[in-house]
Amino acid sequence: MVLAFMNAGRAHDARAALYLNTTLRGPAADELAHKLFVVLNSRLPARLQEVSDRPEGSLANPLAPNTDIVGTITTDSGMLDIVVERVNRGTLGPVWLFSRETLAAVPGVYDEVDLTSIDRFIPEFLAKPRILGVRLAAWLALGLLLPVSYRVTGLLGRLILPLLLGRRRHRPAAAPPAVPGPVRLLAFALLVQWLLDVIAIPLLERQFWSGIVMILVIVAVAWTLLLLNEAVERSFHHRLHRGGRDEITAMLRLVRRLADALVLAAAGFVMLHYLGVDPTAAMAGLGIGGIAVALAAQKTLENVVGGVSIIVDHAVRVGDFLKLGDTLGTVDSIALRSTRIRTLDRTILSVPNGQIANVNIETLSVRDKFWFHHFVGLRYETTSSQMRTIVDGLRTHLDGHSLVDHSETIRARFVRFGPFSLDVEVFAYLLARDWDTFLETQQQLLLDVMAIVEEAGARLALPSQTLHLADARDGAAAVPRIGATRSIRVDAPHQAGGPA
Repeated sequence: MVLAFMNAGRAHDARAALYLNTTLRGPAADELAHKLFVVLNSRLPARLQEVSDRPEGSLANPLAPNTDIVGTITTDSGMLDIVVERVNRGTLGPVWLFSRETLAAVPGVYDEVDLTSIDRFIPEFLAKPRILGVRLAAWLALGLLLPVSYRVTGLLGRLILPLLLGRRRHRPAAAPPAVPGPVRLLAFALLVQWLLDVIAIPLLERQFWSGIVMILVIVAVAWTLLLLNEAVERSFHHRLHRGGRDEITAMLRLVRRLADALVLAAAGFVMLHYLGVDPTAAMAGLGIGGIAVALAAQKTLENVVGGVSIIVDHAVRVGDFLKLGDTLGTVDSIALRSTRIRTLDRTILSVPNGQIANVNIETLSVRDKFWFHHFVGLRYETTSSQMRTIVDGLRTHLDGHSLVDHSETIRARFVRFGPFSLDVEVFAYLLARDWDTFLETQQQLLLDVMAIVEEAGARLALPSQTLHLADARDGAAAVPRIGATRSIRVDAPHQAGGPA
């Protein structure tokens, strides 16, 4: 009803009087309608989105369900409520009209209104064309004032900020910091709001500019929160980088994106609420859409959850040398979807985090000590005295070695008669900084084992088997041995002319 009356009044349509609950008819009713239009057009607050759009009204006052207040204007005698009332028009049914109490006060308020309009300064070709009920001049002003104000505010900031920060002009420094974008938008919004208070413009255009101000404020606040999220992420990133925990940066990016999404969603809901759109349906749609996306991206979400669990549990870190299945390599980076491993072939292997979370991982680089465990195979010709000498020598050598961990078990024992050798187990833990140091120490220990065996007069065994061949004349057996090189070695010399 309010919008229809304003459109009729702006078009000088005689039907504007039909929206008045008055007994006046003819020119008197038209004049009263014109005065009411002028009063509302100049004084009614630009909050039309707060007016109820339900047929029964807002029902703000249960004791008077057939009356409603569409706004409050300022007059010389105080505040005046613009009241509409629901009146039964016979066959037309109940309709909303401006109340008689409001119409009684309109002539007095009309005399207070300054009829000087800004229209006289606007060319006719800019004042007549309208887009969504707003003159073309207003759209052009918005298109020009916003970028110009944004740019000018930035230039003024470069001049004023150094003075506020106490920076000397002769000090060589980088370019002065620019005024942040949200501050520029807020400055433009304050400028527009000030102009609305000092310039008389029509109601629909005031509604238009008030909406622009509110949208700019919402955008500026959301932009500020996004910049704050970025600053927090950058601060935590620097701290974690200094602490050597770069793998958490991927989760930081996820948290920041979620926070940005929440900020944008909240800004969108607030804007919809201001425009008079119920965001409940949009929220329900987001819930249903979220379920559909979750089902469609099940594997992706599985990998993301796996990445978060890996980062939180510290199961894998950047720089770890690990064994994953049959793969050996160094962790190059940990992202939310996959982990990149630099293999021994110097290739990059990308493994989905969902798989890593479900397999056994052996991290080799975090060992505090290295296991030295070998079996020394001696030939069956080794005597018992030689075996005792070798075992005692190995034990004594391990006990005296500086890199052997003496808090752990140290063993050098003759453990079994093997298929091809007499086996001696050597068991110890070595204290080494890294894998290369361990390999070097292990090499020296193995060489020492060979020296101890040689000093005892024994020899290391090769996988072999003995064939006993009957002698044709005296039944003596020649004993040839076939070694790993497929050569034949005879342990006892055979008689001349006998079988080889």
